[in-house]
Amino acid sequence: MTGNMLHDKSLLFAVRTVNFYRFLSEQKKEFVISKQLLRSGTSIGANIRESKTPKAVPIIFTNFQLH
Repeated sequence: MTGNMLHDKSLLFAVRTVNFYRFLSEQKKEFVISKQLLRSGTSIGANIRESKTPKAVPIIFTNFQLH
């Protein structure tokens, strides 16, 4: 674990999601929902990683600016 709670929890969630995807694919032979679950469950880490880049900060303020 890295000490960053958000990073650690998102990593554990992604691992659990991949394991559940494998279970659904192999045991239950379910492919459509399981693929969407895999994409959604692992995209959290990508979003967190993207938010840590320096260029993301101005975009975040622009996107969430109250009018």
